[in-house]
Amino acid sequence: MTLLSRVLGLVRDIVFARLFGAGLVMDAFFVAFKIPNIFRRFFAEGAFSQSFVPVFAEYDERRDHAEVRELVDRVTGTLGLALFAVTACGVLAAPVLISLFGMGWVWDPAPEDADKFALAVDMLRLTFPYLLFVSLTALAGGILNTYQRFAVPAFAPVLLNIALIVFAAFVSPYYERPGLALAAGVFAAGLIQLGFMLPFLARLKIMPRPRWGWHHPGVRKIMNLMVPAIFGSSVAQINILFDTLIASFLATGSISWLYYSDRLMEFPLGVFGIALATVILPNLSRQHAAESAEDFAATLDWAVRLVVLIALPAAVGLALLAGPLLATIFYGGLFNTGDVAMARISLIAYALGLLGFTLVKILAPGFFARQDTRTPVRIGIIALVVNMGLNVVLVVSWLRAGLPGPHAGLALATSLSAFLNAGLLWRGLVRDGVWRGQPGWRRFLLQVLVACAVMAMLLSEFVPDTAQWLEAGAWQRWGWLLLAVAGGMLAYGAALFAVGLRPAALRMTST
Repeated sequence: MTLLSRVLGLVRDIVFARLFGAGLVMDAFFVAFKIPNIFRRFFAEGAFSQSFVPVFAEYDERRDHAEVRELVDRVTGTLGLALFAVTACGVLAAPVLISLFGMGWVWDPAPEDADKFALAVDMLRLTFPYLLFVSLTALAGGILNTYQRFAVPAFAPVLLNIALIVFAAFVSPYYERPGLALAAGVFAAGLIQLGFMLPFLARLKIMPRPRWGWHHPGVRKIMNLMVPAIFGSSVAQINILFDTLIASFLATGSISWLYYSDRLMEFPLGVFGIALATVILPNLSRQHAAESAEDFAATLDWAVRLVVLIALPAAVGLALLAGPLLATIFYGGLFNTGDVAMARISLIAYALGLLGFTLVKILAPGFFARQDTRTPVRIGIIALVVNMGLNVVLVVSWLRAGLPGPHAGLALATSLSAFLNAGLLWRGLVRDGVWRGQPGWRRFLLQVLVACAVMAMLLSEFVPDTAQWLEAGAWQRWGWLLLAVAGGMLAYGAALFAVGLRPAALRMTST
């Protein structure tokens, strides 16, 4: 289901690129959509889910069904009212929020920046209510995941992508300002996603009946766990604000180039990293609640091995095929050769950090499952402060050196800080005695590195450069890309087999 969601997300971005390019409209939309997604980190997949799932799993493990239902009712009522208040404030304060995230549009505006600002404000008033809908959808997803119903929550983003494709391709021509159709699509998608989840909760006989529950002990426990997570998320969002603020001072298109390259990096991260993290959090939470330390350690070790096995070659492939990927997937319509060149630079920078991004997604649940939200937050703050400093240093250095694509400095800073974050998380798990690496790690790492080197040599030797790719026809580009991906995968798999790695080495060992 996650793979289907990511494929449709890619189709959605192709539609965006072909119909709207990487200019004024998409810069405005990406900022207007980014703002509710930032708040989403507090109330949906971020601080809330990391706090709710372990507590809910504990209730389900140790309490009767009536107490579990009451917890759901109280959490839904409390969260829903808080979200309604935040959403109302966000809609009213749209000009202020756009001024913060697009400071370059008002500080030293170019002639087109006034139009960009006005369009982004109108878009935000349509996209901000998505926060309310998607956060309640995430609450439903957390419940379903705890009961091992992973497919339904993973399918929900598919509906978002379908709605945005429909509104971009078929509804936007009827708008005087077609970009507003994208924002309307976000609003509609939020309603559709929430409605889709409700029948599945009803089947589990746990349909929420919202009730205010500020003083309920389960709600209070979730809130106490959320406080440090919200603080950490706040720092993370300040960093995103800082990224967007810097990009708004760069050339028009910089925000869009970062978006398109980030989307290609997010494809393997979402298909594998986030999907795996979604699955292991409720399992780790149950193992912790059952005081099964050996199973907890084995699950974590197994997940990290899979990350190294898949994310490392994916990072190598993304970096080597950055130009061909962008030329094949996005090139055409209003997305021109200059856009391909600029997005290629930032995609390479993001690819360097793919392993770090994925490890963070897998290692953090090792803390959240033990209801420790403070440690990953403290580590995240360190990494994000470093990231903010690197943003300034790298972008300024890029500009002074006269290098093309200074926006890529923001992507490189993000990648470097991801490795710092992952390293500190790993050290914390070792210190707590939770990380107990299974035998054979050195041999495993050497096998993966050798296989990646074989794959990289093959791709470097046989894949045409980006200029040749752009000159080819659309079907020829797709044919080349499929051959390159298939050939790289085959070379990687054959090399792993040749150096002695067998599927048995990837099985989870536990008590």
